[in-house]
Amino acid sequence: MTNSINRTLALSLGVTLGIINALPAAAQTQNETDKTKLEEVFVLGERRAYQGNFDELEKPTADQSMSEELLRQVGVITLDDALDLSAAVARQNNFGGLWNSFSIRGFSGDINLPSGFLVNGFNAGRGFGGPRDMVGVESVEILKGPRAALFGRGEPGGTVNLVTKRPQFENGGYVRGTVGEWNQLRFEGDYQTVLGASENVGLRLVGLYEDSDSFREPAESEKFGFYPSVSWNISEQTNLTYDLEYTTQELPFDRGVVFSEDFGFSPRDFFVGENVPIETEVIGHQIELQNNFSDNWSFLGGIGFRETSFEGDAFEPQFGSRQTYFQNGQSISRFFRSRDFESDYLVLRGELAGEFETGGLRHRVIMGMDYDRFDNTLVIDRFRSRFSGDINALTPADIANDLILELNNPIYGANLNPEAGANTNRNEVLKGYGIYVQDQIDLTNQLQVRIGARFDDFEQDLTNFLASPATKITSSDDRFSPQIGAVYRVNDGVSLYASYGEGYRQQTGQDFQGSQFDPNITDSTEIGLKVDLSEVSTSVEGSVGITLFQVEQSNFLVNDDRPQATAVGFFSIPAGEAESSGLELDANLEFENDLSLWVSYAYTDAKFSNSFADADGFGFTINAGDPVINSPEHQLNIQASKGLSLGGMPARVGGGVSYTDERNGFVGSDFTLPDYTTVRVFSEIEPLDGLSLRLDVDNLFDETFYTNSFANVWVGPGTPRRWRFTATYSF
Repeated sequence: MTNSINRTLALSLGVTLGIINALPAAAQTQNETDKTKLEEVFVLGERRAYQGNFDELEKPTADQSMSEELLRQVGVITLDDALDLSAAVARQNNFGGLWNSFSIRGFSGDINLPSGFLVNGFNAGRGFGGPRDMVGVESVEILKGPRAALFGRGEPGGTVNLVTKRPQFENGGYVRGTVGEWNQLRFEGDYQTVLGASENVGLRLVGLYEDSDSFREPAESEKFGFYPSVSWNISEQTNLTYDLEYTTQELPFDRGVVFSEDFGFSPRDFFVGENVPIETEVIGHQIELQNNFSDNWSFLGGIGFRETSFEGDAFEPQFGSRQTYFQNGQSISRFFRSRDFESDYLVLRGELAGEFETGGLRHRVIMGMDYDRFDNTLVIDRFRSRFSGDINALTPADIANDLILELNNPIYGANLNPEAGANTNRNEVLKGYGIYVQDQIDLTNQLQVRIGARFDDFEQDLTNFLASPATKITSSDDRFSPQIGAVYRVNDGVSLYASYGEGYRQQTGQDFQGSQFDPNITDSTEIGLKVDLSEVSTSVEGSVGITLFQVEQSNFLVNDDRPQATAVGFFSIPAGEAESSGLELDANLEFENDLSLWVSYAYTDAKFSNSFADADGFGFTINAGDPVINSPEHQLNIQASKGLSLGGMPARVGGGVSYTDERNGFVGSDFTLPDYTTVRVFSEIEPLDGLSLRLDVDNLFDETFYTNSFANVWVGPGTPRRWRFTATYSF
């Protein structure tokens, strides 16, 4: 791991310095007046793709934005921590803790892939780079509802966009150290400066290192990240930015706890895997060019390329009759899989945004094209237990060979290299290009309408190397995605809106005839109220939003039980339907007395709309009206903090309460994860100028809870009470 870090550090610094050194001398000699103008244009006028020039009250959508200040107050470290702040988001099966998986408004994407998310507007969340750390992230945006008319391919319930830390053309930064429960040791830093005679080049370096054990001993983890960026103001109108993402992690593969009707959950601190880490690595590059042609028109172009890898062994609890825990509540039987995943992801885009008037009507237009290519290779070998059902017949040798762990005397490392056979060896390439346009028209001073559409053409190449000879299937499809919305400005601080949009998501794999699956389709309707409190109150700033939504999903994969399919083997078919409806209330408030309050509540009724056999081969029949997995009806998150002075030293105290309702934990069954409430508190003080000391306590009352599930033998336990002490020096 150390050699890999050193190589990537050298590569990263080489790329960063190479860009700086390649800047033309002419760009280094602009005068101070020009520099001031440049800062005005690009610090205040920088924009992200697909967003346009709209204030929040003009958008016919329910979005949440989590600022760097909010994330810092809450003590967010991982992407999961940030997403927990939104009641519209629920955790999903996270593949043994190896990636981020979430649903929005009850719906998630492919359970066999990480949930997709955007990074600075790029579709950069695909691949196997491990769970995302937040050290290089400035803010998080939850963009609810399908956005295919602009973004193209995406998750059915909404989109998450991460805005990374980029140069702000200033000098300064911070270093931070954290120690915590279970031998947690974490260091992070953020430094930025300006370069060149006229200071028209900004450089920012962000990084982290963390080593930690786990409450599920003997699991442990280690991660390193480095995220440099360079921003060059080429002229008053033009800016070029380069971002590098590099993360390497060594993580335990942890399927969680096992549940039995007779014996309940296995202990939350009992680790069912082995202390053999999964190694993940991601190297990502983004280059963006923004050119402001005039006060009204600008061009934004970009290139993104991301390589990820995921390699290692996993020991996972068995299902059904093979699971010995179901018989005695003491023995957990496991199977073994060795994985080697690699992916390359290329994204190109170009977008023109501006405004004009026709017949007295103001038009704000976004139009563009993009292309992406996702190359995904999966190699899996598997060893499965010989256990046939009678636990009393097992000998000590059988226990070792069948990878069984005893709760009262676990022996780890007894058989780390079972004779695994080939299970999966395939390469899949998904390619697509899209053309999109959106026009928001001011019909009156108060009424605006938004119309938009996108056309996508995509194809899939799927090669199965286990077939003899290897087989390759190529298929293609296209999709038209419309959107329409309206916004009525009641006054400067209040607006009402309504919108309708269609979304889609490409689906991996093939049917029994070797054809690509039709895309997963989502139709979404919502109405809402937004209030900008700074416009209607003199004592409080912030925003409040209330939304009613209805989402219908079709063409998700279910088991293909047609005779012509079952005669060939086990296959899926895009025939599933589901619907989700509910209400959301979001508030982000700042009071005059330095009290901050964040409230997010969601009622979500997500259920299947038709009956079918589940796609995972468990033999369950799902009936219309059955709940969607890991989708609570009620979720609530409240966070509050208060600034004060202690002995003349600035200080802040705060905390939060999170509630998650019970939810289905195994599709097609009556297995239910219990509801839970957790409480967190923190205190922070600044004894010296630039130095802050902070103490966090999560799960203050040591609640036993479960965050997500794939089945009753793969249940993610929540973290027990834990503390963290952090010291930060800012300069």
